[in-house]
Amino acid sequence: MTTLKKGDKAPHFSGNDQDGNPHTLADYKGKKLVVFFYPKANTPGCTAEACDLRDNYDRFKANNYELLGVSADSAKAQANFKNKFDFPFPLLADEDKSVIEAFGVWGPKKFMGKEYDGIHRTTFVINEEGIIDDVITDVKTKAHAVQILK
Repeated sequence: MTTLKKGDKAPHFSGNDQDGNPHTLADYKGKKLVVFFYPKANTPGCTAEACDLRDNYDRFKANNYELLGVSADSAKAQANFKNKFDFPFPLLADEDKSVIEAFGVWGPKKFMGKEYDGIHRTTFVINEEGIIDDVITDVKTKAHAVQILK
């Protein structure tokens, strides 16, 4: 779905997290950043994915990674999701889809024979210089940390 690939410069983005705090690509210069896009807070696949990342958070931190979850949910929904599962990383509430569209993960999807537009579950691994090191489109929700930290 996304046209971004390994070696591309990550798109500049700006969005607010569940508490209204702003986040931009520039905030993460000098660190590796994992930006994971998920369709909807508090749904089974998204919960499994975010919990796997939470459970491996110490491994990410030990390797100089920051994590940032993104969906089109409201700040309130993101806050409830974060608090319910005790995520140690921020969740962007990208209701206007500016970050989602910058990364090219919004588009037509099929579910149970119906077509609709939505977020394609995709993860971007961005290096210290803001260059994309990996794009993971075939996300294994229960083993996502292993896919990223391979």
